[in-house]
Amino acid sequence: MTGGAPPAGYVSIEVGRCAIVTLASHAGDARALAEKGTLYAGAAASPDPRPLQGRGIAYAIALPVSGTRAVVRHNRHGGLLAGLTGDLFLRPTRAPYELRMSLRLRGEDVRTPFVAMIGVTPAPLGFARADVITHEIPDSADLGSYMMSSCSAALRAEAWQAARVLVMSLNAVGARHHDLNVKNVLLAREQGALVAYVLDVDRVVFEERGSPFVALGNARRLLRSARKWRDEHSALFDEGDVAALGIPVGELK
Repeated sequence: MTGGAPPAGYVSIEVGRCAIVTLASHAGDARALAEKGTLYAGAAASPDPRPLQGRGIAYAIALPVSGTRAVVRHNRHGGLLAGLTGDLFLRPTRAPYELRMSLRLRGEDVRTPFVAMIGVTPAPLGFARADVITHEIPDSADLGSYMMSSCSAALRAEAWQAARVLVMSLNAVGARHHDLNVKNVLLAREQGALVAYVLDVDRVVFEERGSPFVALGNARRLLRSARKWRDEHSALFDEGDVAALGIPVGELK
């Protein structure tokens, strides 16, 4: 089971051993993908899947019935225990939480990709595996790619301004992202301007609106990630880009 009644506009279906919560309009897509056993397996077997590197490989595909462009991700653990826990989660996994967080953030006007469906399949010893499918943000790239020397200073500054707008929108509604990093900020050009979307929202928790602790936590996570990207990838990064969120660098250390 994927936990609780589906949100408005979504339906629960089962295909083989895969329990799916999907937008009603994508039920045909869900059934077609899950015929391969899981949503992720269906994506990997689809015509011309485009691999995306991250924590494991995600696939950008055209959904098989509607043709909607989407990104299909198999959930995996990160951190020190990733080698032990891999893709195994306690039921109902974090996928239902990610769906709820996505809907709540979008309802608060925080940009994040739209979750089209989630799928959960049983695994040994009472564990489960999960897949999440989001609508693809076209012509997008993460903040880390804008920090490289191949990117102009003007474009890099525009990217950081879009990232700051995103972080301030999280802060305003009390949304603290416990893994806010340069790979989880996705940028795309819309109506001539760069805008930023937040990814991996299963790591978001809601606290008090406008809390200084939320703002400080988000800024610290982003600063830590940007420093690491600079140190490990020779990226270009001015710490004032994070201090411009209104938090002095001295408080971020």
